[in-house]
Amino acid sequence: MSRIGKKPVVIPQGVKVQVENGLVRAEGPKGKLSQSLPDGLIARLENNTLVLTREADHRQARALHGTARALVANMVSGVKDGFERKLDIVGIGYRAQMQGKVIQLALGYSHPVIFPLPDGVTAEIEKQVSITLRGADKALLGQTAANLRALRKPDPYKGKGVKYADEVIRRKVGKKAGAK
Repeated sequence: MSRIGKKPVVIPQGVKVQVENGLVRAEGPKGKLSQSLPDGLIARLENNTLVLTREADHRQARALHGTARALVANMVSGVKDGFERKLDIVGIGYRAQMQGKVIQLALGYSHPVIFPLPDGVTAEIEKQVSITLRGADKALLGQTAANLRALRKPDPYKGKGVKYADEVIRRKVGKKAGAK
């Protein structure tokens, strides 16, 4: 039995949750999100908690029970408080600036890189080298941060590139002159 799937999702003050036809909708101060439940799972509202149960005990329902509960919990948490992801830009001449809903980045290429932000994600840039992404949808926020990092991954020799703020870059030793 899924231990995570059995835990009820506590619905905080200020968040409205609706369950209908295998779709869970949450609305809060940070926005509206919805999550469809996989076949074989049922969500029930019971006095400010949301409980996910399995209709049948087949393999796929057991496998997705904890995952579906975690996705719904992230959705409820996201519309209440939101999530944030910080990225750092390391390198001489590397910088970023906001232009409306677009981030313009100078990453050592011959041209500036234009990165449009998806709906539901906002960015804040401090000192041209620190980007803070915020949003209610945890999956969309993580994917946006990964796409931004993929524009110039951190180099293992000098550490230049776009990295997560909490990421540790394992550095390699370069070639030695005259070594045999």
